[in-house]
Amino acid sequence: MRDENDAREVVQEAFLRVHRGLAKFHGGSSFFTWLYRIVTNLSIDLMRKPARRELELTDRHELADDFDSPFMSRIDGADPLDVVRRKEIAQRIQTALDALPPYHRHVIVMREVEGMSYEEMAEAMQVSKGTIMSRLFHARQKLQRALGDCYAEQLGRPPEAQPRRGRKESAS
Repeated sequence: MRDENDAREVVQEAFLRVHRGLAKFHGGSSFFTWLYRIVTNLSIDLMRKPARRELELTDRHELADDFDSPFMSRIDGADPLDVVRRKEIAQRIQTALDALPPYHRHVIVMREVEGMSYEEMAEAMQVSKGTIMSRLFHARQKLQRALGDCYAEQLGRPPEAQPRRGRKESAS
């Protein structure tokens, strides 16, 4: 949600909906998946509100102006240059994630951040496991392309291209 108050609002509404709908839950999926789907839907609904988008753009600029990470690094003992590099990389990753379509961004977050299994992801997104695997593959490919220059800067070489599985190259 990128905003603590919005996140609290979504969590509160989610638990209210769970409480009201608990009698309707028959265990067709895990409780976690059911709750995750409710939270996801509420988050999407809140993000779609036009006033929310305008506020988010304003808040991002204010936070960027107010935060001076090199000074913060001196407090926690980290190397200021390393803190700046990490912040730049984090921003590039966030920009690349934001550029993904929502269905690709969601599978990346569910798998890589939340650690969900393919089955849990399929239940939460109400699609097949194969669709999840395909979306995850394509999302990772898009992120790799978007972050190729970042990878090259860190390691001094571009990432190795991963061959597509299941397709044979023709000898033409």
